[in-house]
Amino acid sequence: MVSGFNEGDGMAQRAKILIVDDQADNQLILEDILSEFYEVHTANNGMEALDFLHAGNLVDVILLDIIMPEMDGFETCRRIKDAPETRNIPVMFLSGLNRPEDEELGFAIGAEDFIHKPISPAVVRARVRTHLNLSRATRSLRRRNADLERLVAERTVEIQSQAKHLIASKQAVIAAQDATITAFCALAEARDNETGNHIKRTQHYVRVLAEHLRTHPRYLMQLDDEIIQLLFKSAPLHDIGKVATPDAILLKNGKLTKEEWAVMRQHCEAGRDAILQAQGAMDAAGATPFLKYAAEIAYGHHERWDGGGYPQGLMGEAIPLSARLMAVADVYDALISRRVYKPPFPHHQAVEMIHKERGKHFDPDVVDALLVVQDEFARIADSFCDAPDPDEPGIIGFVI
Repeated sequence: MVSGFNEGDGMAQRAKILIVDDQADNQLILEDILSEFYEVHTANNGMEALDFLHAGNLVDVILLDIIMPEMDGFETCRRIKDAPETRNIPVMFLSGLNRPEDEELGFAIGAEDFIHKPISPAVVRARVRTHLNLSRATRSLRRRNADLERLVAERTVEIQSQAKHLIASKQAVIAAQDATITAFCALAEARDNETGNHIKRTQHYVRVLAEHLRTHPRYLMQLDDEIIQLLFKSAPLHDIGKVATPDAILLKNGKLTKEEWAVMRQHCEAGRDAILQAQGAMDAAGATPFLKYAAEIAYGHHERWDGGGYPQGLMGEAIPLSARLMAVADVYDALISRRVYKPPFPHHQAVEMIHKERGKHFDPDVVDALLVVQDEFARIADSFCDAPDPDEPGIIGFVI
């Protein structure tokens, strides 16, 4: 098959024409008209033409007589168009038939054109040239489509490979995040004898509060699935700074002095600094800044809504939302838990005490959320309760 079909273009390889006619004189006339410009082949009937084509002798245009013995032109055309290797070859009928129904049938079975006998040399050359050029354009478009499909397929495979790599990378980052938090939490539990299940309870409290507040108009842009999951993972690190607190103060069995309390309060800054140092190392490795919320919580969970907290004395919404959530979760758990300086308060009393601090110690919206989800707080407390003291009833089974 050739790419250039213009008559007289001087190309070494010329377009191939197959003339199928049982009349030798018709073949000679057509050869005389076309052989100057094209490579012409002839067949005496339909079967001979099919055998020629199926032997691999593909051509660029077929001129096909209709009235022939053994197999007429219509059946020959039908078979040419049914075969995948020949169906795209333009077929032009040569016939003395001029009834509309004959042309309708010819076009219906796939022929591209009709040339009525007696033939005109100029008409034959013009029609052949037209269909050769059309065939060339069609094949070019088909090749471009095939190339495009190949490029799309290659690009799709490449994108899928990149997606798999990104997913694997993200999973590796998440695993590293979880490992980092687990290591921090293990360190905190090893240093703080009051931790127990406290970190598990408080992280679930934080998630329950966040999930309730995510529908609040003020927090639509601050709380989504990813952020809530990060808050859940980060909450256990709220007291990680206590690893820097001397044992004599951290483990003291009694009330702290003013000086000791000043040292204890430094755990907020120590926790933030430790987390930021870890985050800096992970940022250098290209990790997501997932410890952002952990740093906020560690540094700000002792701030008060009215500005009376520490370490910065922040007020209202200047306190990060993550720290405001943690403040309610942390105080609630401290109230219902046994401490060396107090027995545990029952759930309903703890909720009431927090409610009284609405707009003072705590963000009003977070307190309102607690009032709605307090039953879930109670269930979390029961699910992760500390071992009961044999001399004091625990928090299990308290009344809402």
